[in-house]
Amino acid sequence: MSALMWISHAERLPRADELCDALSVQLGSTDFDVGNNIPSMPTLVNCCQGLITLDKEASTMRLIHTLQEYLSAHPDIFTKPHSAMAELCLTYLNSKQVKALSTAHSSDTQITPFLKYCSIYWGVHAKRELSDYRRSLALEPLKEPYSRISTKLLIAHAYPHHDHNNCPPFSGLHCASFFGIVEVVVTLIEVGGSDIGGESCLGRPPLSWAARNGHQEVVQILLKREGVNPAKPDNGSYTPLSHAALNVDEEVVKILPEREEANPDKSNISGPTPLSYATQEGHDKILALLQSRNAASPSTT
Repeated sequence: MSALMWISHAERLPRADELCDALSVQLGSTDFDVGNNIPSMPTLVNCCQGLITLDKEASTMRLIHTLQEYLSAHPDIFTKPHSAMAELCLTYLNSKQVKALSTAHSSDTQITPFLKYCSIYWGVHAKRELSDYRRSLALEPLKEPYSRISTKLLIAHAYPHHDHNNCPPFSGLHCASFFGIVEVVVTLIEVGGSDIGGESCLGRPPLSWAARNGHQEVVQILLKREGVNPAKPDNGSYTPLSHAALNVDEEVVKILPEREEANPDKSNISGPTPLSYATQEGHDKILALLQSRNAASPSTT
């Protein structure tokens, strides 16, 4: 049943080695032998009684067609699957063995095939569905900087053309803002200790990550806090409003100019403004929103 849950609810079809590694995770354990207790592929296929198949060309696991149709028609077969998958991913990332891995040796990840999926997608599952227990589990690793190897894998996936080798680790708040996990963002701010305006990879503070990825609720929460500058550009001269304009996110574009500093036609450094980005990309709705906000802003008069 765990194998069927992963194949049917994962963000992408899992590779055979990823799935087997995921099934070996001991929930809640912070100290286990990475790679231990991994089921063999024949054992896994036999346990699933012919309901899964290995795509040998892509090395991915699939459900047989009729089962995929059945599960799509009966979404209540698995109880809170995304919450359970987030817990598995966090358990894996929070293990001592994974934390000890070095970013300097890419061969390290060959013995932890589940690591890349966990680093990239745990937050996606958590945003979709997060129980109280999973929320507390998520807070434990996020109280410390996101591990360097997990940061590297996440940024390499999101920005494959950027240099991700020298990225500093995300803080917990950067990570939760990147994924848009509202409950975790609120809790991290309330407990204190997070640099709410601090920079991370690409020079981006939490607000920029939330704006870039279209997380409206997180943007609203961060804008209400002291120490957050909505006009601060990152290393590429993109302000949070520029990110929202480029990402064609109407809701975030509506919110950010409510703060006077986020002028749609002004940048803190020499470079394109949010208005010019919208014009260049031909995003008419975004351009209209920015122009209306700009006309109403007292800073433009």
